[in-house]
Amino acid sequence: MVSDLAPGRGTGDERSSGSADTVGGFGLRDVLAGVGVALVLIPQSLAYAELAGLPAYRGLYAAAVAPMAAAFFASSPWLQTGPVALTSLLTLGALLPLAAAGSQEFVASAALLALVVGGVRLLVGLFRLGWVAYLLSQPVLMGFTSAAALLIIGSQLPGALGVDPALDGVGQRALWTLLHPGAWEPSAVGLSVITALLMFGSRRVHPAVPGVLLASLLGLGFSVFTGYTGPRVGYVPVGISFLSYSLPWALLPRLVLPGVVIAMVGFAEAASVSQTYAAKERRSWDPDREFVSQGVANLASGMVGGFPVGGSFSRTSLNHLAGARTRWSGFVAGAAVLLFLPFASVLAPLPKAVLAAVVISAVSKLVRFRPLLEYWRLARLQALIGWSAFVMTLAFAPHVEDAVILSVALAIGLHLWREMTPGHSVRYEGDAVHLKLRGVLWFGSAPILEKALLKSLSETREANRVVVDLGGLGRIDITGALILKQVRENVEKAGLTFELSDVPSHAHRVVSQVLGWRPE
Repeated sequence: MVSDLAPGRGTGDERSSGSADTVGGFGLRDVLAGVGVALVLIPQSLAYAELAGLPAYRGLYAAAVAPMAAAFFASSPWLQTGPVALTSLLTLGALLPLAAAGSQEFVASAALLALVVGGVRLLVGLFRLGWVAYLLSQPVLMGFTSAAALLIIGSQLPGALGVDPALDGVGQRALWTLLHPGAWEPSAVGLSVITALLMFGSRRVHPAVPGVLLASLLGLGFSVFTGYTGPRVGYVPVGISFLSYSLPWALLPRLVLPGVVIAMVGFAEAASVSQTYAAKERRSWDPDREFVSQGVANLASGMVGGFPVGGSFSRTSLNHLAGARTRWSGFVAGAAVLLFLPFASVLAPLPKAVLAAVVISAVSKLVRFRPLLEYWRLARLQALIGWSAFVMTLAFAPHVEDAVILSVALAIGLHLWREMTPGHSVRYEGDAVHLKLRGVLWFGSAPILEKALLKSLSETREANRVVVDLGGLGRIDITGALILKQVRENVEKAGLTFELSDVPSHAHRVVSQVLGWRPE
């Protein structure tokens, strides 16, 4: 079932520009791109671990092993796996009801959650169920990600401005912070502003300029040379730990549903990134294989005490711009982080204000109101779903996974309601009643349509013929055809002639077999 996923088999993604670029089995461009990604991944992983409620150094564990594991199975040659903002927020929301953020139990629960996410994604990929990711409609994703980005920004505002309100809840803490500018710590504010300027400015210069790295180096230098006393990264252990069987297995039933939500929602970003670059470079992309890749990455992260990971848009873009040609650039990125771990204690003085500003700058582009407003112009019911997802995400914070579940249920419910209410129009021409059907004629909608058809017939007494136009139907199942047959029988019992017109080609077989109709 998964023989095509074996590491040793080529997929067409391993093409390089020439044998001269080969170093130790990797393309030279992949090595350079991977190292460049690692320089950005290191500070980002610290920031996203903080966002997830974990000690910052735990991000390094996930950043080291996840890209290396994913490289063996990845479908996209550019996708960079590791800690990402949205998955970190979902992790925080899933674990806060179970343990205090930053506690040992919280850390262990995060590792267990990563194993759950990895198991779900691996099963989806192995059984080729990648289509389930598309249950997350665009309005749901747009509403959820915009609200989630606002929550992330709100959660990081106190840290970026150097305050620590004695309040619970993202909204309350963010509001208190904004309303008390006198409590802001000037050094933290200055570091945050400079970090934001470097990150946004570097994008304008060139997307490959590592603004997050420059900001982190500047923050480190400032902290070391000025004796900065604000919140810092602090203790960073040397090396890496492996899975302990003292994980809180009793919490596993409570982590399954959040794990499924994270597996699906987190994969949407990876899918979007992979599809974008596959189309740009005219390469094929396999979502089922990418599910396997992301699943293995999460299993690896959980085994070393990390937390759930996903595909990063910014690092993937950097990887592509740096000239990567194969999926092994991700392996190089992870290996570079792994080699850095013995020296990771140099990050201890890094101000947390810099990490908070890194997160805010990274997710600000996810707040997108224009598409949600555009949905209102194009399709108001879909816009309603998008805005509902937005409002529920804010209302349910930090349990944002509940908002995802309800939003998906709302979208599916609306779809079923529309499927069960097919449209029809009636016009009278001479002695004939013409009924034009629209939508889908299936077992759920057929009884409703039958009632509507008979009502239309009862409103005229002069008709001798009934002409049913099927040209507007997208699909007809066996129950729909049987209902048409029943309607024909009732019409003929009333002494009228029954005719079908414009039968779509996809319905020829079922209509001919059930009603004995023959195409002209």
